[in-house]
Amino acid sequence: MSSPLTRMSITLEENVLRQFDALIKQQGFPSRSEAVKQLIKASLVEQEWEAGEVVAGVITFVYDHHKSRILQELTAKQHDFGAIVLCSQHVHLDHDNCMENIIVKGPVDELRALFHALEAIKGIKHSSLSMTTVGCHF
Repeated sequence: MSSPLTRMSITLEENVLRQFDALIKQQGFPSRSEAVKQLIKASLVEQEWEAGEVVAGVITFVYDHHKSRILQELTAKQHDFGAIVLCSQHVHLDHDNCMENIIVKGPVDELRALFHALEAIKGIKHSSLSMTTVGCHF
């Protein structure tokens, strides 16, 4: 069920508005309102993370699966944090490289702890933590 809408007005410098309109067009937003709404929501999600609330996210990493024991270490770390790991997806990028996406939900500190534990494993080529919300505030 959606909330009632409220109209608001903002004042911007012309050059800022021109740049914003260009960004809106580039990203395909149907209106300024939709673009502003997404910017506000992104800021609110960031506040959820800073406040240490229960949040959701995706940990993504790329690794060389030929490195010895890397698969065992990755699996062990995920089991160590089993309460926050919802699922994972394994992708073969090429003969040597794999990518894994781990969907997580829980307290921010635990998500970050898992992320840092995984990125520290020898053989990880790149890792990232993408933050989002569990949706309670929207």
